Amino acid sequence: MLIGILGGGQLGRMLALAGYPLGMKFRFLDPSPDAPARQVGELMVGDFTDQAALDQFAAGLDFVTYEFENVPVESVEYLAATLRVAPPVAALRTGQDRSAEKAMFTRLGIAVPDYTIVREHADLPKAAEHVGLPCVMKTLRLGYDGKGQAVVKHTAGDTSPRHVAARLDAAWITFDRAGVIVEKLVPFSREVSIIVCRGADGAIVYYPLAQNVHRAGILRLSTSPAPDPGGTLTAQAQAAAKKVLEHLNYVGVMAIEFFLQTGSDDVKTLLANEIAPRVHNSGHWSIEGSICGQFENHLRAVTGLPLGSSELAGPSGGQCAMVNLIGGAPSTDELLAVPGVSVHLYGKDPRPGRKIGHVTVRAPNVVQLQERLNTLTALVETHAQG
Repeated sequence: MLIGILGGGQLGRMLALAGYPLGMKFRFLDPSPDAPARQVGELMVGDFTDQAALDQFAAGLDFVTYEFENVPVESVEYLAATLRVAPPVAALRTGQDRSAEKAMFTRLGIAVPDYTIVREHADLPKAAEHVGLPCVMKTLRLGYDGKGQAVVKHTAGDTSPRHVAARLDAAWITFDRAGVIVEKLVPFSREVSIIVCRGADGAIVYYPLAQNVHRAGILRLSTSPAPDPGGTLTAQAQAAAKKVLEHLNYVGVMAIEFFLQTGSDDVKTLLANEIAPRVHNSGHWSIEGSICGQFENHLRAVTGLPLGSSELAGPSGGQCAMVNLIGGAPSTDELLAVPGVSVHLYGKDPRPGRKIGHVTVRAPNVVQLQERLNTLTALVETHAQG
């Protein structure tokens, strides 16, 4: 079975590593000759919009998937005319456009922060007035890892309309002129995400909720299972995910990110932030932490194989966490000296703000996990850049 993957980054690399035990082989298409997936499969260097490159890439493939959501929709549609492609084009199109994404959530009855879509510069002040300050302005397309967004708020001693307008203008000129979304900056207590996988037969498996910590727009830490007394958050997340998956007739792994908002009556509500129609950074812990990790389950779904269990591996009450290596990393022997650790290095040159690997740490209970995390994060932070 020969699987084609659009994109040759670390996610593609980890897909291949998960698929080889199942007898799968892989071919990647990526514009960069230095793509990390070159280490684990056939890498074709070419532009996603080059039809000749797409034809060469497609020759002999059994299935096609993609490892990031900014692959041109037209390229995936072209391949889907002659090959089995998953996730579906509709999911890719929705995940690339925040206006379509928010409209989908609203149509499905999934709660989101208050927002307004702005297509013209002149409409910015009215949008900010509608959602209120502070707000966050985001590009409608191509934003990731904190890029393509800016927080707009009052500064001490100056709440004048002129000052607010100047801050809106400063953000606008850096963004795609196709439009922006102006969204209420939600006072949330936690960020969580759910990784789900839907098979071609409609079967769905849900991974335990992950609690996420971001800094400078980049995911730094995911822990799973996230604290959820009574399971109310898990129920909300699973219900929202089921609606999205069935609406899109989805096949493969998807991540949905949420903000946790606590109301005045202590009612905890998840507000959907965005979908990622692919394997996701906040699910990397599942490689060692679950019976069947997100990468293997994605491939099972795409190729029509039965889905594997998303239950936590190891003893009941086990805990798992994932720490990203950003910009730099300690030596492998230092990392492996921490109990319960597994190291994943992506073969990428270090540079500030770049994800060059991740470390998974497991423990039988919350107390031991935190002890190991304290040691691990202190070590990682001494080498992090950006």
